[in-house]
Amino acid sequence: MRKPIVTSSVLLVLALAGCRDRAELPSPASEAAAPVAPVGETATATHPPAAPLSEGAGPGAGMLPAPGTITFKGFGAAAFGATEEDVRRSWGKDMIGAPREAGGCYLLVPAPRAEAESPLRFAFMLEGDKFVRIDVRIDAIPAPGGGRVGMPAEDIERLYPGVQAMPHKYVEGARTLRAKDPAGGVGALVFETDAKDVVAAWRIGVPPQVDYVETCG
Repeated sequence: MRKPIVTSSVLLVLALAGCRDRAELPSPASEAAAPVAPVGETATATHPPAAPLSEGAGPGAGMLPAPGTITFKGFGAAAFGATEEDVRRSWGKDMIGAPREAGGCYLLVPAPRAEAESPLRFAFMLEGDKFVRIDVRIDAIPAPGGGRVGMPAEDIERLYPGVQAMPHKYVEGARTLRAKDPAGGVGALVFETDAKDVVAAWRIGVPPQVDYVETCG
C-alpha cells in the first residue's frame, strides 16, 4: 500500500492552525494569583476586638464602649452570666476591681481611674463570680433604645412604652424608670432621675442585681 503524500502546503496549514490554538490559551502570567508572603515572613490575620471601643470626648474621657456593644444580653461577646475573664477579654483594655470576699459583689472599672479625681463614669458589676450588670453615669454612652443621662423622664417614657415608674428609694422627688427587654429576655434597663425628673444614671442587667439601688453597697 502506498503512503499518502503530504505536501508542503498542507504542512504549512497545520502549523498555522497549531499556532492559532496556542495563542487562544490563557497565559499563566495573565491569571490572578493569590498573594504570597515574602520568603522568611509569615502571613497573619487581623482579629477585631470582641467589643469595639471609641475615644470619649472631653479631658481625660478615655475609652468608651462603641454604640451597640451594651445590650439587654450583656456587653459585646460577654453575656450576662459570663466570668470576669470574659468581661476583661470583651473590654480589651486594662480594668480595675476585685472582690473583697469570694463570690462577693464588686465592680470592674476601665483604667486608668483615680478615685479622688474621676467620679465613676461606668462600670461592670459582678456577683457570685458572674457578670450581672452595667452602670452608666455619663451622657456619652447611650442605653439600648436611645435613653441617656441628661434626658427628661418624659422622653424615656416615650422611648420605652410600658416603662414602670416608681419613687426613688433615697432621693425625694426623684424616680426610677424600669424597662423590660423588648425581645422577652430576662434583662432589664433601669433609669434613675434626679429631683427635677432628669436622668442622672442608668443601669442594665439581670435581676436581682439590676434592681440594687446601692450598687454593691
